[in-house]
Amino acid sequence: MNIETQSPQNAGAAWPLIAVLSACNFVIGMGAFMVVGMIEPLADGLGVSVATVGGLMTIYALGYAILSPLLVSLSGSIGRRRVLAFGLSVFVGASLLAAVFPVLGALYLLRIIAAAGAGLVTPVTSAIAAGLSAPQERGKTLAAVFFGLTLAQVLGIPVGSWIAYTYGWRIAFVMVALLGLPCIWLVWTRVPAGLTFAPTSLRDLGGVLRDPVLMGSTLFTASFLGAIYVLFTYIPPLLAQEMGLGRNGIAAVLLVFGAAAVVGNLGGGWLSDRIGAVRTLALLCCGQIALMPVFSALPLPFWTVLTMVFFWSGMGWSFAAPQQMRLVTMAPDKAPVLLALNAAAIYIGIAIGSAVGGVVISIAGLTALGAVAGILMLGALAHLLWSHRAANIRRSNG
Repeated sequence: MNIETQSPQNAGAAWPLIAVLSACNFVIGMGAFMVVGMIEPLADGLGVSVATVGGLMTIYALGYAILSPLLVSLSGSIGRRRVLAFGLSVFVGASLLAAVFPVLGALYLLRIIAAAGAGLVTPVTSAIAAGLSAPQERGKTLAAVFFGLTLAQVLGIPVGSWIAYTYGWRIAFVMVALLGLPCIWLVWTRVPAGLTFAPTSLRDLGGVLRDPVLMGSTLFTASFLGAIYVLFTYIPPLLAQEMGLGRNGIAAVLLVFGAAAVVGNLGGGWLSDRIGAVRTLALLCCGQIALMPVFSALPLPFWTVLTMVFFWSGMGWSFAAPQQMRLVTMAPDKAPVLLALNAAAIYIGIAIGSAVGGVVISIAGLTALGAVAGILMLGALAHLLWSHRAANIRRSNG
């Protein structure tokens, strides 16, 4: 791997550092996805439609997708501590300003700035984790760093949603900023100053972008998450309309979603270490294809919905570790750029999914979201199988 100061042999000593990286991802995940849980308070407070507020998720995703690979490539020769501290500072500052300037246009701009900060944090934490782990434990280590993002689903999103409904959405953004401040201190005091990658550049980024096999494999991330976010972006208004849920009911559903995310994240790393990344990803696609269309059959008994949400979230969040493991295994020497592009593909998928969801709502209503998401997941499965076949052909040809 490209970490110069650590090696898999001393990876056991690196777990305190992994915990710090995971904490950083918690703040990033909460600030990024909290908008999903407070779409209705934001829409009411700004006097705009639900679909317009959903655009805040879309613009964040697009900003991340464009800026993250560029910024990671340009900062490849800078120490990881400085990059992480700077990225977190930008993210925290943008979150705080979002509470101060409650105007839709300003929020859109600040979400782009926040995405730039996040784009320097998450892929760097993943690359460090991959470099610190032995190949047979890489899935588990990547899952540990990604645990912060899943914990944001358990605590951050439902708590942020509850605060937004109770005290206003501005307070939710302030909370993200306050949580980010100690993470900046932890990075500066716990991440070794000499921890660096082999230098990366725009030339490295360009080489990967021109590689159809690597890009095809990376963009599966967008296909998979795009299908999920058609439904997930608008799950609160769907549950409000079809199930009659209010603040507490929606917060409870999001809490179950988050708990399942933790189980899924850890389970995905465990499973991929045992049956392989591609088989794990194929199983997850099939489960989503079977489950998501059922959301178009609402209303259903509340406990049935909670069970559905648990398995839906668990399968969705099992995705991160096997996909990252797959990419790192394909081209270890290109890991920093690949992981940055993979993180960008996450947000491309979110942008596509939230945008498609908004179109579906305008044409067919909220109840059509589950069926459309299931159809798109069929396309994601086909994408996975195609990219895997292409990688095998390249491998067999030497």
